[in-house]
Amino acid sequence: MPSPRMLRRRPASRRAERTLAATGALAMLTAAAVTGLAPASSSASSHREAPLIAGDPRADNTDVYAFTSPDKPDTVTLVANWLPFQEPNGGPNFYPFAEDARYNIKIDADGNGKPDTTYTWEFTDHVRDDADQFLYNTGVVKSVNDETLNFRQTYSLKVTDSSGNTKTLLKDSPVAPSNVGKASMPDYASLRKEAVVPLPGGGTTFAGQASDPFFLDLRIFDLLYGGDLSETGHNTLAGYNINTLAVQVPKSTLALKGDAKRNPVIGVWSTTDRRGAAVTGTGGKGTEDAKAADGQGTPAKDGSTDGWRQVSRLGHPLINEVVVPLKFKDAFNALSPEKDATVTPVVDKVKDPMVPKLIENIYKVPAPATPRNDLVEIFLTGICKECGPIKADLNSQRLNQDVDKAAVVPAEMLRLNMSVPPAAKPNRLGVLGEDLAGFPNGRRLNDDVVDIELQALEGAAQTGKIVPALAAGDAVDTPYREPGDTFPYVALPNTAAVNQADSLHPDGGVGAGLGGLASGDGFPVAPAAALGGGALLAVAGVLALRRRRGAGQA
Repeated sequence: MPSPRMLRRRPASRRAERTLAATGALAMLTAAAVTGLAPASSSASSHREAPLIAGDPRADNTDVYAFTSPDKPDTVTLVANWLPFQEPNGGPNFYPFAEDARYNIKIDADGNGKPDTTYTWEFTDHVRDDADQFLYNTGVVKSVNDETLNFRQTYSLKVTDSSGNTKTLLKDSPVAPSNVGKASMPDYASLRKEAVVPLPGGGTTFAGQASDPFFLDLRIFDLLYGGDLSETGHNTLAGYNINTLAVQVPKSTLALKGDAKRNPVIGVWSTTDRRGAAVTGTGGKGTEDAKAADGQGTPAKDGSTDGWRQVSRLGHPLINEVVVPLKFKDAFNALSPEKDATVTPVVDKVKDPMVPKLIENIYKVPAPATPRNDLVEIFLTGICKECGPIKADLNSQRLNQDVDKAAVVPAEMLRLNMSVPPAAKPNRLGVLGEDLAGFPNGRRLNDDVVDIELQALEGAAQTGKIVPALAAGDAVDTPYREPGDTFPYVALPNTAAVNQADSLHPDGGVGAGLGGLASGDGFPVAPAAALGGGALLAVAGVLALRRRRGAGQA
């Protein structure tokens, strides 16, 4: 827990406040329920959020999660997903990771927008018979090395520090294969277990397929759910799978100076690099910065690093999709977080977001006054008393006792205060539901980011009140398959075709896609623990949504 001294911070100077307000914005979150309003070839979270990445699904980051492990609260779990909208029956090649890409999860401990720790996965294909076979498997698969598995993948995992020093943690580790079906893989759970691999020095990692944990109703495109919220309750992602990379490590591994008690706040995002890939599409201030990749290595004149270029990036959900103008979407995917505040057109859009105005036009809910520095604080700087209008200390890296405040910059990333213990009874609304262990303090697999972000967009974080007219959100409140109670937590992948009727597939076919639970025993919870530091308790009072009667009740 942070000490009371850590949580008591002096107000920022007027100059610092002006700087924060000016650069503040890539903050985002025009969010949530209104994902479809950005003019891109997008769909959910950051699934296909920019034109170029829409044509490269194996490189497409979709969601990032960061939370204190509920069954191992001395560790943190980081989960990142790629390759969206996997139809379970999509053979014969199914859904491997790309061999010619690097997949990264990055952690910033000191708030300068640059990674202090980077985990990098690189994959290798193995084909037993490519001359006489077209099949993914030639019989029942009982292990990840079964001779009937005609195609399989392995990976190497490296970790890189802030100075560029790289250490190989794993070589030739197995990837859980795509779930072909019950005839081919009757005990897929055992295959999953073989792909959960211990890390040297402590920790665990996983690479493989999973049921997509993101959940929402995408009929947002039809005049914000039909113009009267009549078109809700349909989990558009039900039944689809995703490719997951996850790592669980001791908190000290990620904290500034290795001290998670003094420095509990980290920022997290994921990226994909491709060798020699070109990224274009900006214009104006920030163009050159946006062209530079965010990989490790020696920069070349063309902005690449050792031939690798960053082509996809994901921190908070829905940012590139609904905040970044179409002209800048590809460039944002190539941008490193420390450069975010230089993209003036995006800053302007965040401080005066379009979505509340659209909601006002359709639902007659008055848009909050601008500039929206509350959104800047929530999504770009983290929440702290000296950061902006939300007067509480929660998850800004400025709360780390050993941080150099002069080096902290506004940057879009998912921020987690590792000192907040897992909730005994997790609330899907996270911090807005009086649950400090949830979004936007990190993100758990069950956090309803669509409903949270919609309410935040309408000013709930400042008023402490749910907007009654939008209290029901999109009426999709849980993932299609509930997460498990042990690492890697993500649910096993689906096997039934998404377009088949439920009655034909009682084992998990989604048919009409009616959301709800398909399997699993619920997101794990840990025993209740008292929050240390009185200011953390105060966050609930400042940010928590007060329950209201009738339509205003969450």
